[in-house]
Amino acid sequence: MCINVYWRDANSPQSVNTQQVTIAAPSDMLVNTALQKGSARRKMQNLITDVAGLRVGNASDPVLKSGVTVLVPDRPAVAGVSVMGGAPGTRETDLLAPDKTVEKVDALLLSGGSAFGLAAADGVSDVLRKQGIGVPVGPVRVPIVPSAILFDLLNGGDKDWDENPYPALGRAAMKNLGKNFELGTIGAGTGATTATLKGGLGSASESLPSGHTIGALAAVNAVGSATIGDGPHFWAHPFEKDGEFGGLGGPESYPSGPPSTKLDAPKNTTIAIIATDAALTQAQCTRLATAAQDGIARALLPAHTPADGDLVFALSTGAKPIDYAALLMLGHHASTCLSRAISRGIFAATAEVNDTLPTWTERFGP
Repeated sequence: MCINVYWRDANSPQSVNTQQVTIAAPSDMLVNTALQKGSARRKMQNLITDVAGLRVGNASDPVLKSGVTVLVPDRPAVAGVSVMGGAPGTRETDLLAPDKTVEKVDALLLSGGSAFGLAAADGVSDVLRKQGIGVPVGPVRVPIVPSAILFDLLNGGDKDWDENPYPALGRAAMKNLGKNFELGTIGAGTGATTATLKGGLGSASESLPSGHTIGALAAVNAVGSATIGDGPHFWAHPFEKDGEFGGLGGPESYPSGPPSTKLDAPKNTTIAIIATDAALTQAQCTRLATAAQDGIARALLPAHTPADGDLVFALSTGAKPIDYAALLMLGHHASTCLSRAISRGIFAATAEVNDTLPTWTERFGP
């Protein structure tokens, strides 16, 4: 729109000058702002790497029916951890306690293979060391790679190896680092299962009203089930966005009996990473990981059992300051984001030779 601007010249105070100026109308400015926000949303991939400064790499062995997923920040990042399952398998998680000296990590690792899979961190550390990444100790660099594993040794894969395959898988995952990555039967989710369906690797993200971004990455290998009763509906359906795992909503009725479980499989685990660009301390990361555990309970029934090793890492890139009000809601968004990631992992799983369970698509899909 056009307006007239009037002013007096200091050297000629008796005269009045005028000029017509064109400016954007308020409605135009609102439209432009909305378009900019819409453009920002379109750039989101619904992956944990929507948090700037993160890359994810996957490596899988279809014969082994197992694999490795690694998350690497562009620079060392503050991290915390929460373990609520009764059967965890971990490496270097003790140093993530708020009272420990080392506060930042160089990578976070999720792996199949049970205790054998912890050796995948050797491969990741080898690559990081060659890149000169790690805590400086004199002339030596020691990469910090906290790790968690899931049990996939009885899933139909060939586990009769002569040499532990996981260090090589760790190195391979580092070669595949990038912003975009596949979901489902890939990486640490390659051989994952649940009580009723094949498991998988899932991810999700969300842009928060505070201006922060949060993302989740999960390898789903639960003793329980992500779907309700015998139907296709996901327990996490109230939190679904844009039909990301089928858009079915909830069922007409809910089962009255106990949820399905893998009672004959004593080793299970859902392992996950929450990441945010909010600047958090190690204690705040620990609290964020704890709050995110609610996402496991919202997406899987039952959860946190003696036969699960449910674990959540939380990582902060520290890019954006956060006030107390936004911090209060960060844990809630972390939990709902994780519940979505879990469901997406199940939804995206694909069928492979010698599978012991059907995929969601095989059982319910078109």
